[in-house]
Amino acid sequence: MSPVALHDQLQQLVSEGRNPRTTEIDLMSSLEMVTTINDEDGGVAGAVRQTLPQVAQAIDAIVTAFNAGGRLVYIGAGTSGRLGVLDASECPPTFGVPPTMVVGLIAGGLDALVNASEGAEDRADAGAADLAAIGFSARDVVVGIAVSGRTPYVIGALEHAKALGARTVALTCNPDSPIARMADISIAPLVGPEVITGSTRLKSGTAQKLVLNMLSTASMVRIGKTYGNLMVDMIASNGKPVARAARVVAEATGRSIAEAEAALAKAGNDSKLAILMLLTGVDIEAGRKTLAEAGGVLRRAVAGATR
Repeated sequence: MSPVALHDQLQQLVSEGRNPRTTEIDLMSSLEMVTTINDEDGGVAGAVRQTLPQVAQAIDAIVTAFNAGGRLVYIGAGTSGRLGVLDASECPPTFGVPPTMVVGLIAGGLDALVNASEGAEDRADAGAADLAAIGFSARDVVVGIAVSGRTPYVIGALEHAKALGARTVALTCNPDSPIARMADISIAPLVGPEVITGSTRLKSGTAQKLVLNMLSTASMVRIGKTYGNLMVDMIASNGKPVARAARVVAEATGRSIAEAEAALAKAGNDSKLAILMLLTGVDIEAGRKTLAEAGGVLRRAVAGATR
């Protein structure tokens, strides 16, 4: 694409517009500046709220994929890619899932997490190749993340996924963009022009982070990775995670920390098993069998053991 054509295309994007409230930001004091930035950020949650029906649709698709043995794959470039990788990397320690269940891909590979690799986003074939490299299939769900909605790397990935028959989700801040039109589900919070023109790591990035938080968290809750609002599947091997697990077991059962620690030790630091044993009185073997029959969903296992 020629520089002139690219300029014309960018001019039409909401995220690339000039914010009339910050045209003299360089004349502001530090307090005035951060007050203005905070005011702008204040509208982000409201913009995301308008997309909640689409976010819920995406969560339903992700849960369906998980229950069929599929994966959630985030793919993007620059800040968008980094946010996807961040969300994916936080799922194993928080929810005890394998690192292959939620995958984050970024244009330019892992080096692009710390070093700018802007040219990598212009290759549609690279997006498709990166999905192919992880064995992406029709059982998986891909979330293409691009503020502009026109990143070739993400477009190529979505095209590849659609050709395989997989569900596709677009996360963008420009509702009438190419990826918004091509994806099965489009999530497009309209946050408006940035405080610094075109710096989409600001409001747009914040909106993306809010949506990604919901996609992964709600999907994990739906497949039984929490008991109420307690993390019961986190990996607890030593130190702080074990202490946190003891607090979780105590909260879930109404028992003392000492009793929770004893139950955890007996259950091999398996929080779900420890909670089930304390709540229902089942022994280790019966507890494991009940959890397996409940598909690992603790609330279902508790109900089954107390019938």
